[in-house]
Order: sequence, then structure tokens, then C-alpha cells
Amino acid sequence: MISWGQIFYGAALSAAFALVLLALPRGRRPVVLAVGALAAAAGPIAWNAILRAAHGDQFFTDAPVAVFPVSWQDTGSGVFALAVTALALGLGPLAAEPARRTSVYALLAGAAALLVDVYLY
Repeated sequence: MISWGQIFYGAALSAAFALVLLALPRGRRPVVLAVGALAAAAGPIAWNAILRAAHGDQFFTDAPVAVFPVSWQDTGSGVFALAVTALALGLGPLAAEPARRTSVYALLAGAAALLVDVYLY
């Protein structure tokens, strides 16, 4: 089971990577970048808190694929980041924007959290 320190470290890395991915296309408002980065951190924190509370050690088994050793824990972090980002942006700064835009931003944040979990901690 990972420690709270590792959880917050991973969340900070997820936020930073999501910020980079969200900032790549030009014209992003700072509030969208901030909300996206915070949501990309909040999702993995929530998921890992659930795993800690449920003693979900079995979720940390990596797939036997050397180039992409993803686990259920990694996948959950990405899914939670995607969901939290979609809700935060869709109900917040992108409420009046097309759903496609919100979905793309949420996918970027989810991908950031997943990749950070798989490769960085």
C-alpha cells in the first residue's frame, strides 16, 4: 500500500503534467489551466484514499507488459482524474463551452494522471 506522502507526491506530479498538457494548445484561460491541474490532482487523491481505506493491495499488481506496466490502481487514478476534471470544468469555467472541449481537456488530465502513475511512482 502506498503512503500518504506518495499519494500527494503523485498528485502533485499529475497536476504538473496535466498543466503542461492543457497549456500546449494556445489560448487557454488561466482559470481553465488551474482548475484542470487541481482536478487532475484531486482525482488520484480520492482514488488512492479509497484504496487505502478498503485495504486494496491487490489493485497494485502491474500488467506483465514491459512498455506499459499499468495496474488497476493506475487506471483508477486516470479515470478519477478524468471524471473530476470533466465535472470541475463542465460545471465551472467551461460551463458555456461545447462539451467536446470539456471532454478533450478532461481526457488530457486523465491521461496525465494515468501516465504519471504508470511511470513515475
